[in-house]
Amino acid sequence: MATTKEWLEGARPKTLPAAFVPVAVGTATAAFVGTPLSALSFWFRAVLALVVSLALQVGVNYANDYSDGIRGTDNVRVGPVRLVGQGLAEPSAVKKVAWASFGVAAVAGLLLTLLTQAWWLLIIGVIAILAAWFYTGGPSPYGYAGVGEVSVFIFFGVVAVTGTTFVLTNSLNLLAFLFSIPIGLFACSLLVVNNLRDIPGDTEAGKRTLAVRLGDQRTRALYTFCVLVPFLIVGVLGLCGVGNVPFLPAGALLALVALPMATIPLRRVRRGDTGPDLVKVLVGTARIQLAFGLLLTLGVALS
Repeated sequence: MATTKEWLEGARPKTLPAAFVPVAVGTATAAFVGTPLSALSFWFRAVLALVVSLALQVGVNYANDYSDGIRGTDNVRVGPVRLVGQGLAEPSAVKKVAWASFGVAAVAGLLLTLLTQAWWLLIIGVIAILAAWFYTGGPSPYGYAGVGEVSVFIFFGVVAVTGTTFVLTNSLNLLAFLFSIPIGLFACSLLVVNNLRDIPGDTEAGKRTLAVRLGDQRTRALYTFCVLVPFLIVGVLGLCGVGNVPFLPAGALLALVALPMATIPLRRVRRGDTGPDLVKVLVGTARIQLAFGLLLTLGVALS
């Protein structure tokens, strides 16, 4: 029987910045471009968007624990607690918690749909939940086919940032889309380093993640790309804002303050760290993502 601590670890709280950051950036973007909402309505919708994002992240973490566990692909891994793979909890219990989390996301998403009257948001919500489940669930999980990073980029980058800005401004916005690219890349970096660590076990289990397909060295290069390109993008956008491009905030440059934090994780990856040492890289990457996101949020809001 899993303890409360093990259940909390099973939610993988160190991955939650991937859910928090896009909503924060989307909220700051909405404030920058202007919103027709009152302060109370603005923050109520922002909180609902955060609930959707966090619940989806927790749900997909438990869903992956369940699906990987019953397939046996968690049996030889290094890293966080695996409730099913380590025999700490009944698979059915983990599955129920996963779907309960998706249910929370669905309720919050439905409230946002009712408030915005944008009924197409229901379609996006259903697709997001299905994508979360079938990442490792179902007869043909797409996470096993090497396209998990694409899904993460779309849902924890483009959809999360632009969707948050939309529900706060009632319009789709180019700036939100531009910011969604670096945020999506950072979300991908977490998955890339996670799968880099798991290459030996995934190969043995027949799980053909993108890391397995690319191989060790090219996966390390992909991680470097996902971590450094976001800084390049916000740097360019911020400088254009300094150059008086009216819809670009110069304050985006504040995110560059987080760049030195990337030094140690990048060094570890480039020198060939493996196994438990890559768990440290995963933690470091989450911290970079959080710092980058908070600084970008602050910079955009101050602009």
